[in-house]
Amino acid sequence: MKYVPIDSIEPGQYLGKTIFTASGAVMLAEGVQLTVYMINTLRRIGVSMLYIQDQETSDIEIPEVVSEETKRIVIRQMLDTFDSIRSGKDFNTRHMSKNVDTLLDEILKNKDVLIQLTDIRTKDNDMYLHALNVCMISTLIGINMNLNPQQLKELAIGALLHDVGKLDAITDDESKDDRLHHTWRGFEALKAKREYSLLIAHVAFQHHETPDGLGEPRRLLGEQIHLYAKIVSAANTYDNLLQGSGLNAGLLPHVAIEHMMAMAGTKLDRDILIHFLRTVSVYPTGISVRLSTRETGVVVGQHRGLPGRPVVRIIKQDGGKEYDVKEMDLAKHTTLFIEHVLA
Repeated sequence: MKYVPIDSIEPGQYLGKTIFTASGAVMLAEGVQLTVYMINTLRRIGVSMLYIQDQETSDIEIPEVVSEETKRIVIRQMLDTFDSIRSGKDFNTRHMSKNVDTLLDEILKNKDVLIQLTDIRTKDNDMYLHALNVCMISTLIGINMNLNPQQLKELAIGALLHDVGKLDAITDDESKDDRLHHTWRGFEALKAKREYSLLIAHVAFQHHETPDGLGEPRRLLGEQIHLYAKIVSAANTYDNLLQGSGLNAGLLPHVAIEHMMAMAGTKLDRDILIHFLRTVSVYPTGISVRLSTRETGVVVGQHRGLPGRPVVRIIKQDGGKEYDVKEMDLAKHTTLFIEHVLA
């Protein structure tokens, strides 16, 4: 499979990975032959990148930290939870706890897999995928930091619910009141849940605080910010950079990571960033790249300890001349570098 921009896809190509709606229903199944109408529809609903089937990379398997089935279950749970909060109803913490246990079990089994946030984002599933992505990254960081099972569960729930304060609509005038910042509203909503530790509510409260004391809503300094909130802040920043907002297009993973490294010690905790870099794939499997030799190829493998040095399958030379397929492990070929991502 190849991971390509939707603007590069042509009618007649075959979808490499199933696209789901926010409710977990299949929108387009893996293997479907894409038509002009399908491509235009996907573009209209906000899809920017897709996996497509490709003869030269048909053997590539995309490693998953969490299975598609578990993702769908959690997203459906998030949909129900967010709908309940929007309507002022109580949400089912028991179901949430059970699904988080399943999620944690899978993440722990696949903790050595570098995470790739390549699920298809659409306007209707964006909020739920964002919550899930932040949860998965936060949990992997927590595992790397040797948090115990109870801490991991608190962190995971806090990460899933970090933006619940955004579910209440407020006016522009109200938004000027710091007490009505979405972090305050999220804190108030979650601290009322007696089933949850108060630390979970503090994730919603503090995930926009920054080590330099210029964060929101209380301008806390480094050590005043709880560890869970520091972790979720890094995960939240990364997923937001990938997705983009408004007129700002989303960044590719390696560019987003560069932006985050520039925030070390000011907007993001430096120690958390070290652990974050051990969890994510800098160059996602399936993406096309150009090497410093001017050869182009596709990323086909990863190294957990060296996420910036993947295995690249060379397919053709610069200029379009066909090449005998070969694989270059950049962890072994230390003088080769990825010069450009072709996306």
